[in-house]
Amino acid sequence: MTEAGKKGVTYWGMVWRQLKQNRLAMIGLFITVLLLLVAIFAPLLANNRPLVLYYKNHLYFPALFDYSELHNVDFKELKEELKPGDFILFPPVPYSATEYDLTATLEGPSKKHWLGTDDRGRDVLARMIYGARISLSVGFVAVSIAAIIGVFLGSVAGYFGGIVDHIINRLIEIILTIPTFFLIIAIIAFLPPSIYNIMAVIGLTGWTGIARLVRAEILKLKKMEFVLAARALGASHARIIGRHLLPNAMAPVLVSVVFGIAGAILTESSLSFLGFGVPPPTPSWGDILSQSRDYIEFAWWLTTFPGLAIFISITAYNLVGEGLRDAMDPKLFR
Repeated sequence: MTEAGKKGVTYWGMVWRQLKQNRLAMIGLFITVLLLLVAIFAPLLANNRPLVLYYKNHLYFPALFDYSELHNVDFKELKEELKPGDFILFPPVPYSATEYDLTATLEGPSKKHWLGTDDRGRDVLARMIYGARISLSVGFVAVSIAAIIGVFLGSVAGYFGGIVDHIINRLIEIILTIPTFFLIIAIIAFLPPSIYNIMAVIGLTGWTGIARLVRAEILKLKKMEFVLAARALGASHARIIGRHLLPNAMAPVLVSVVFGIAGAILTESSLSFLGFGVPPPTPSWGDILSQSRDYIEFAWWLTTFPGLAIFISITAYNLVGEGLRDAMDPKLFR
């Protein structure tokens, strides 16, 4: 009996214990969770609307809700006009991602603008916070699309074999012969600029690796006794694949998905840098980098901070992926 069986610990419990022993993987996991929280709570971290406003005996939460009586109100001017008993609380970064200030263009990092401003006076930190939403949304959605397609085609190819396997393998080989990045650019060039198009295109072109992993696992598993027993009991093909094969074939897919998120973030940043990404004024890390090309000699913050954000996020996901790959190896369980 394995150590997991003796102690009543599940396989995923053993994986988590192994993962916790990998310091780099845990650092990467901490960073990925932090980025996710930043993306989710972006309106509470960077906003030109206050989090809480107590004004004229009424309590408002302008950062979360839209109030008709507060339309066209300049909250920063209102702050100077508050009477005793009134109260206003702004987010840590009191700027929105699209707020212009042409009197503060290309200012360096300061107490007012922690990471400086761009060529239109927009706060770089606010744009990076909202840019995290774009990068992570593209990463998660695109990889989810790729995983659904890859798992479906890989399981069908591995389970049925024969002509079905042959056709799916030829399709995978055709897609692999085309440089993915250039294929994405070619497709996006014919589509209207949209974050949803970027997600769909990256997902529709990134499923081949997952499909090959699932196919290989299914080929190994379908000859095992529990699958033969299910078939002998009259289980349908869909039930055998969905209930018996896929749950036992998903471990390597999870690792591939984590690496895929890092790849999708890098692809979206590259597309935005080249001008094929999310249309303005929606902020993205690649778009901020693209703006820096004309000011790189003196506006170093426009290159440094978004570049670090891309580097750190991709490195964090790769560290988590490598940690999962090692933690899922039964030979290392102890």
